[in-house]
Formats: sequence, structure tokens, C-alpha cells
Amino acid sequence: MEDLIQGFITVFTGQNLAWCFLGVVMGTLVGVLPGLGPVGAMSLLLPVTFNMDTTSALILLAGIYYGSMYGGSTTSILVNVPGEAASVITCLDGNKMAKQGKAGPALSIAAIGSFVAGTVGVVLIMLMAPALARAALKFGPPEYFGIALLGLLLLTRLTGKQAIKSYIMMFCGIALATVGMDPIGGTERFTFGSQALIQGLDFIPVIMGLYGIAEVLSSAEDVFKPLEVLKVKFRELLPSKQDFRDSAGPVARGTLLGFLIGLIPGPANIISTFVSYGVEKKLSKHPEKFGKGAIEGVAGPETANNAASCGALVPLLSLGVPFSPLPAVLLGAFMLHNVIPGPTLIQEHPEIFWGLIASMYVGNAMLLVLNLPLVGLFARVASIPGKYLMPLVIVFCFIGAFSVRNSLFDIWVLVIFGFLGYFFRNHGYDPTPLALGMVLGPMLEDSFRQSLVLFRGDMLGFLSRPLSGVMMGLAALILVWPLIRSAVQCFFIKK
Repeated sequence: MEDLIQGFITVFTGQNLAWCFLGVVMGTLVGVLPGLGPVGAMSLLLPVTFNMDTTSALILLAGIYYGSMYGGSTTSILVNVPGEAASVITCLDGNKMAKQGKAGPALSIAAIGSFVAGTVGVVLIMLMAPALARAALKFGPPEYFGIALLGLLLLTRLTGKQAIKSYIMMFCGIALATVGMDPIGGTERFTFGSQALIQGLDFIPVIMGLYGIAEVLSSAEDVFKPLEVLKVKFRELLPSKQDFRDSAGPVARGTLLGFLIGLIPGPANIISTFVSYGVEKKLSKHPEKFGKGAIEGVAGPETANNAASCGALVPLLSLGVPFSPLPAVLLGAFMLHNVIPGPTLIQEHPEIFWGLIASMYVGNAMLLVLNLPLVGLFARVASIPGKYLMPLVIVFCFIGAFSVRNSLFDIWVLVIFGFLGYFFRNHGYDPTPLALGMVLGPMLEDSFRQSLVLFRGDMLGFLSRPLSGVMMGLAALILVWPLIRSAVQCFFIKK
């Protein structure tokens, strides 16, 4: 409790409170605006945080992270356009409720459910992360290699649609992470005689190109037309007693379900919404109402995606391994400020850990206060044509890429990966495994080489330790599972 109180003291300084407010407002706007998404927005803002205090930078980015989960429900309900992928399922019942004149209760329950999930999720992070970090202190290089490899393979399979394309992207990301000077031997790798490549490829221009520039190029194909927004008055926001009764169960189940799913590798905030919707439909006494304006179909998924976003922070803060794309960008922010999240984070940087936890309490309260009175304003933002917004994204990308190392080379990296990202989208390649490969690549390489030194070159040493052996076995199973499944299907077809 003393550490948490100190965290609140850190947050309630004027500067950090302002960054927290700015983060949640920007997160809400990112959730409202279809297209860019929280990963792209956080990637664009990484260069801005370069000269900021580490705690302030993480408070800002975390505000965008969980704030975007709130904003997506607004456009799903009022415009029938999900601001980000986790709000797709909300369109099914949320927009139907809006057309029936129940937009107010739908928006209120979504906001209240998100607040409950966010608050409970932060409490669970506070309880679980330190305990898991203490256990992780016993890990050695083989265990970290096993965690990194297993997490990378699981995320690659879950984020990409086709296995072979996902693995290609993952290996490309790992290869890009090795460009530059070998940290142990001092030899140049993949530099092709270029002086600029000796320093390696910076993560920021690469991810800004893959998500920011590629999004602009993809949006240029569309005809930008203002969307019709259903209006709702402030006095119509209050739900009835029946709405509260119908939503209580879904909110409680969504909180628990979402947080647990967040602990599993994969796009947890998306998966949790579909799981929650399915569970509520199964448990409902009137499943025929789902898809026609059931408030349970809004309360459950909207609660689950916020709880999942909290759950996904547990492995990042305690193990230093991101289990989904959004925490991977946060890991990039930690590394940008020379802070390595993991078992020693709480001991070495308690002000950062507890300041971040306290900011999430404060940020969730801010989001509840902001999202209800200003719901009409946020909804109108979604109707702004992209032709006015996308040029600003381009300018921001170029300034951000150049400011990292004040190098024109990074501008070229941004442009090249922008066109590559556009190519990947049009040909069914998800860029997320590439970004994950770049983030986890250095950890994978370092722990592998340290393990080989520990085992004196014996590769079987990974199997001699219980935890690393189990994780290596699971990693091997993930790799061969598509072959096993195909063989079983062929066997039954022949039968």
C-alpha cells in the first residue's frame, strides 16, 4: 500500500496528471476513428516520448492503450462502424439499440462496464505482477529463451491468418533485429557496407511505416464521405433499473473472463469480446434477442476487452515478454528509455511500476467522466473525412522518424516500410509478426547465446531443465501442429 500511495503521489504531480489526461483523451479519439488503431497511434507517438521523463512517457502511452478500448464502443453504437477491432462485436447489438432509441443506455453500460473492468483489472495487476516477478527471478537464460520463443510462435500463429505467411513475417522481423553490430563479437551483420546500417534499424521508423504510412496508402483507395451519426442527448444516458440488472452478470463475467484471456498469448482484447458474447448468449434465457438489441451483448464484450487489456500487461511487467501487439509497442517504449521490464522492474524502478499502476486508476476515472458527457462530440469526430486527417498522419510520421536519430536514413526506412506495409496488407500478410520479431529478436538471440555458453554448446541442455524443456516441447508442438492436423484430416478423408 505504501508503494501504491507513492505511485499516486507521482501521478498527482501537475505534469503527470496532464499526460494521463492527454493520453486517455487521445486514446478515446483513436478508438473513435476507424482505421489507425491503438497500435498505429502508439507507434506514431513513440518519438514524441523520447525526451520525456520515463514515467510520464509510459503514463501517456498507457492512457492511449486502455483509452482506445472505451472509444471504440461509441462509433460502434452510434455509427455502426467499429473504431478498432475489439469493438466489432459491439456493432451487432449496440447499433440495434441505438436505432430503437436506446443509444443512451447502451453507451452508459459500455462505459460503466469498461470502468469496472479497468479498475478490477488494475487491482489484479497489482496483486499478480509482483508475485509473478518474484517467481521469475529464479529464471535463467534457458527459461527466458523458452518464454520468448513460445510467446513469439503463439502470437505469430494467432495474429496471422495463414501459418506460412505468419512465419515468413516473424523470421523477417528477427532478421531485421540482427542488422548492425554484433553485441558480443563486434562484427557487422547485414550492413552491406552501409555506414548507416551499422547502428541497426530503429524500431520506431519501421513500425510507423508498417502501420502509419501503410494506413494512409490504404485509406487513399477509399472515397471519403461523412458518416451518418445517430444523436443522443445527455439526459437519455441514464439506464433503467432493468438495464442495470440485465448487465450486472455480463459485466462481472466479462471482467473475469477478459482478464484471464489477457494472460494468454494472442490478440486478447479481440478474442475476449467474441468469447464473452458467446458465453452471454449461451447463458441468456432469451438468446433470440442477441443481434436484435440485447444490452447483454454490449455489456459483456465491452467489459471483456478492457479487462483483457489489463491482463495483457501482467506478463509484460513481470516477465518482460509481450503477449499481444499492444504490449509489444509498450515494450518498445520501455526499451527506448533504457528500462527493461521484467522481474527486476519493481525492485530497480519502483516509481515507474507503481506510477503506471496508479495512473491506470486515475485514467479509468477520467475516462468514465469524459466519455458520457462528451459522447456526442466524440461520435462526430468519426464523421470527419479521412482526406483531412491522413495528411496530418503523414507529417507526424516524417517528423517522428527524423527526430529519433536526426537522420535522413530513418526517413527512407519509414518510406520503404510504409510501401512494404501497404504491399503486405494487399497480399494477406499481417505485419504484426514482423513487429513482434523485431521486439523479441534481441531477447531471443541474447538468451540463446548465453544458454549455449552455460551448456558449453550442448543444445540438449535446453531439455535438461524442467521449465525450459516444457516450453521447448510446446514450441515444437506449435510448429508441427499444422502437419499433424493435415495428416489426421487426410486419414479420415481416406477412411
